[in-house]
Amino acid sequence: MLKIGYKASAEQFTPEQLLSFAQQAERCQFDSVWISDHFQPWRHTGGHAPAALPWLGALAATTRQIELGTSVLTPTFRHHPSMVAQAFATLGCLAPGRVVLGVGSGESLNETPATGQVWPDQSERSARLREAIKLIRTLWCEERVDFEGKYYRTERATIYDRPAEEVRIFVAAAGPYIAKVAGIQGDGFICTSGKPRDLYTEKLLPGVQQGLQESSRPAAQPFERMIEMKVSFDTDPAQALADTRFWGALALRPEEKMNVEDPLKMEALADELPIERAASRWIVSADPDEVVDCIAPYVDMGFDHLVFHAPGSDQARFIELFSSRVMPLLRRKFG
Repeated sequence: MLKIGYKASAEQFTPEQLLSFAQQAERCQFDSVWISDHFQPWRHTGGHAPAALPWLGALAATTRQIELGTSVLTPTFRHHPSMVAQAFATLGCLAPGRVVLGVGSGESLNETPATGQVWPDQSERSARLREAIKLIRTLWCEERVDFEGKYYRTERATIYDRPAEEVRIFVAAAGPYIAKVAGIQGDGFICTSGKPRDLYTEKLLPGVQQGLQESSRPAAQPFERMIEMKVSFDTDPAQALADTRFWGALALRPEEKMNVEDPLKMEALADELPIERAASRWIVSADPDEVVDCIAPYVDMGFDHLVFHAPGSDQARFIELFSSRVMPLLRRKFG
C-alpha cells in the first residue's frame, strides 16, 4: 500500500510552526512526517534551523498514529553515532513502532561550521556512514559494547532504554554506491524527486536491488523505497510558481554549490537564478489531476512511500488543499 508523508521543512519554519503543521498532517490523514536536520538553512534571510531530535520528542508526545523520522540526519560528524543510537532508542520507547532514523552522508553546509573540521571527500563520508550504521545497530542489540572502528570507538557502552520493536533505519542516497548500502544495511531507501529519470531507473533503484540481493535480509522483511516529492500545488498557478523561489538552491548544480558552507553565499547563488530554473525541481500546478499524472511515473518506478515537500510559506493551506484535492486521487489510483 502506498504511504503518503509530509516533509516538515526545518530550513523554512520555526519549531512551533513545524509542530503545528505536523499535527495538522496527522489530522488530515497523512501517514508520516519527516523533518530535515540542518544546523544551517539554505537561506540566511528568513531561514530557520531547529534541532530535529528535541522536535521529534515533542511530535511523539503530541501525536498518536503518524510515523515520524528524519530525512535526513547525519550520524557521523555533529552527531556521534552512539548519541544517535541513544536518542532514537528513547524516541522508539516514546512512540513505539512509529519512529524511523533516516540517515545520510552529510553536507558541508551543516557539518563544517558546527565542528570546524575539514570537509572530507565522498569516500570517507561513505565509509563513516557505513561504520556509524553498524555501531548504531550493535548498540541497539548488545550490551557493554567495545567497538573499535576506523572512525568510532566505544568502551563497555550500553543503551539501557530500548523499544521492544527496533527502530528502522532508512538510508538516503544520491548515487548508486550508497543506494547499494541502503539495500545492504538499511530498512528503506530515501531520495528526492525532480532529477533525470535514468538516475532512478539505471542507478539508484538498481543499486538498492543489488544491495538487497547481497544482504542477509529475509525476503519477506519489508523494505521501503521512499522519495521526497517536490510539489508546489495551489489553486492559483502564479502563486504555485512564485512559492518555489525560497528553495532556489535546490536547482543549483552540484558544481555550483560544492563546498558552499555559508547560507548567505548559498542564498546569493540561488537568488541569481531565474524563476523558471528555481522551479525546475518542482511539480508546479493548480490542477490535482495534473499533479497525480506527474507523480505516477515515480510510483511506476517502484517508490512506495511518497513524502510531499511544499515550498510555500502557507503550509497550513497546502496541507488542507493537498489532503482534500490531491490525496484522495492518489489513494484511489495507487491504493
